[in-house]
Amino acid sequence: MALLRAKDVAKMAQKEREEKLKELKMELIRAGVTANKSNAKTKEIKRAISRLITFSKSARKELNKK
Repeated sequence: MALLRAKDVAKMAQKEREEKLKELKMELIRAGVTANKSNAKTKEIKRAISRLITFSKSARKELNKK
């Protein structure tokens, strides 16, 4: 899995972000993550998920302002 950077997320369309989010969540499930288990791969997946969610929320706020 490649790193997902903020500038890459900014270039994505909303639909692409939603698809990527679903894909990352499924990958996290496949990794068999439990609350106490954490390694570098799961940590990066969780970071990518949080980036996508954060960017989506901020994009929605900007649309609501207009």
